[in-house]
Amino acid sequence: MADPFRPFTVARKVRESEVITSFHLVPQDGAALWPALPGQYLTLRLPAPGGPLRTYSISSDVADGTGYRISVKREAAPGLPEGLGSCWLHDRVAEGDTVEIAAPRGSFVLDEASDRPVLLLAGGVGVTPLLSMLHRLARGKRRVYFVQACENGAVHALREEVAALAAASDGRIVARTLYRAPSAADRAAGAYDAEGLVDAAFLQGLLPLDRYEAYLCGPTPFMVAMWRLLTGLGLREDDIRYEFFGKQTSLPRLAAEGARAALRAHVPAGAPAAIARLAYLTNPAARGIEESSPVPPVAAPADGPSVVFARSGREVAWTDSAANLLELAEAAGLEPEFSCRAGLCNTCRTGLSEGRVTYLEPPLTDPPAGTVLLCCSRPEGRVVLDL
Repeated sequence: MADPFRPFTVARKVRESEVITSFHLVPQDGAALWPALPGQYLTLRLPAPGGPLRTYSISSDVADGTGYRISVKREAAPGLPEGLGSCWLHDRVAEGDTVEIAAPRGSFVLDEASDRPVLLLAGGVGVTPLLSMLHRLARGKRRVYFVQACENGAVHALREEVAALAAASDGRIVARTLYRAPSAADRAAGAYDAEGLVDAAFLQGLLPLDRYEAYLCGPTPFMVAMWRLLTGLGLREDDIRYEFFGKQTSLPRLAAEGARAALRAHVPAGAPAAIARLAYLTNPAARGIEESSPVPPVAAPADGPSVVFARSGREVAWTDSAANLLELAEAAGLEPEFSCRAGLCNTCRTGLSEGRVTYLEPPLTDPPAGTVLLCCSRPEGRVVLDL
């Protein structure tokens, strides 16, 4: 398999707040950028043993054909050597340096076929994919409500860019900022719209009655709170899309489990070094698992694709309601390890003793012969998995 990574130059490094820095990246080979959709992310390969991978949302306008921008929060991850991930970018990467990048990925993207009004809800650095969406929406006709919740002005990033897009929209885009703990300087400057947390009263005062499409991104506790708030206000689950900073899971499940479960960071024990601290980095993969309509395991027909889970002693029919083998295994009551759900990390790698699979999206790193990545594959006929 050809190397999926290309060298890019850091054309500009811009400090956006006390904790967030943007990196403007242009291809060194002079070739065209890979196409990207608003909301997708880039995968960076770090110059360290094993080539650890980190994923960061594109925060710029994806229609800009000159380069990509990522905006990264500096977070030192416990257990990792200083200098990896966001610390490496902040502390060691300078303008003119080279980084290796793979093509944009991710299905947490703006639904551009819809004409319904949009609610973009960002928690802290969760603004990054939503800002890319906002750039695309600024060219259209849909009404947009952009809400960013931050601790205070010191950590609030990219505010001028959001304000400029709203100001140029003739009122079609409404942007609001909430600070949980504004400083005296924030209060004196009047640099925010409300103090505290996003709650029902705030949204009801902001949003006219309508059927909205909501896009959420931010820390897990913020996401859980917003899910509960929006569903409590009557939004349908199908109208809420989200991405996590960390291991991909189901937001409805976390909301049902309660706040304590939502705050637990889980990294699979078997996660490889390349992805072992993904919980501290952006790793989007669309909407997690659809808990409202689980895929029912059924008896395998003789004439259709089926999956044998050899160690579990069961065989189930393949159904197109499952997005991939991982979802089918979960619907059958199994709990395979996973992390990214996007073909990046190999955490869901499982032995394949019989049959063939099709990859819906090529893995960044091919799994060894006789194994398969569950999160991005489906069976061709009957397959037997070591699960």
